[in-house]
Amino acid sequence: MDRLLAMEMFVRVVETGSFSKAAREFNTTQPTVTKQVAATEARLKVRLLNRNTRGVSLTESGALYYEKCKTIVRETEEAESVVRLRESQAQGLLRVGTSVAFGRRAVVPLALEYMARHPQVQIDLSFEDRYVDLIAQGIDVAVRMGKLADSSLGARFLGMNPWVMVAAPGYLKKHGTPKRAQDLSAHVALIYSSVVGDDVWRMHTPKGEPVTVPVTGRLRSNNLSAVLAAAREGLGIALMPRYVASDSLAAGKVVEVLPGHALPEQEIHAVFPSPKLVPGKVSTFVAFLQGRFGEGWWER
Repeated sequence: MDRLLAMEMFVRVVETGSFSKAAREFNTTQPTVTKQVAATEARLKVRLLNRNTRGVSLTESGALYYEKCKTIVRETEEAESVVRLRESQAQGLLRVGTSVAFGRRAVVPLALEYMARHPQVQIDLSFEDRYVDLIAQGIDVAVRMGKLADSSLGARFLGMNPWVMVAAPGYLKKHGTPKRAQDLSAHVALIYSSVVGDDVWRMHTPKGEPVTVPVTGRLRSNNLSAVLAAAREGLGIALMPRYVASDSLAAGKVVEVLPGHALPEQEIHAVFPSPKLVPGKVSTFVAFLQGRFGEGWWER
């Protein structure tokens, strides 16, 4: 038997003076409420209510029990109210997980802006390129790239992460500028090794035809900053997310290669442990992120 529910029913029977009225409040039947009170009396081995055709009245023991129950019910309601209020508002510690490069360039500025808008929230930022189990690591929300696997996690689509092919002007002057995707096979590639099929570059020609080009090079790295640094030094051609190369493109340190070709894009999602009963600090942060990854977001 649920003792708290039994207490709540007992209190309402006393305060309404009727089993049937209490039953209506709990959306149940009068016999159910009667059985709950009777079960309580049997467990306590004491009569709590005097019953007659005119209604119910408290026994001496019942009056004492009623006062204690009323206090317990009221404090329980207050406890639940405090928790509901807290969870509905943006406050407390928000643990955010993201990848290293994307986190540093894109998530950090947004997290700082969110904190300025919500002074009751503290953020713990975790950077990890490997897959992280949100529940095991205690992450409240993660910003992830790529297709999401089917799971019980909650998720919101945020936008797309486009890629770009770049090289230093000096490299292209020395080795020539590729005119077709197939020309890449004769060039030195700087390979980002954290993606599947990293030494096979896929794209679509300006006519929309799919092209797959195997590439080779002297440098492989799972760090995008290292790949970009090598490209800026004129060591080869690199394929990377546009947000990584945007500043270097704007400064002329690298230029776009095969600009008419369509390169892969990754979906960006906010992921959180459950789609149900989402805390206010998580829902407000996710809502804040939505709309921030539209067209040209990497330039802002």
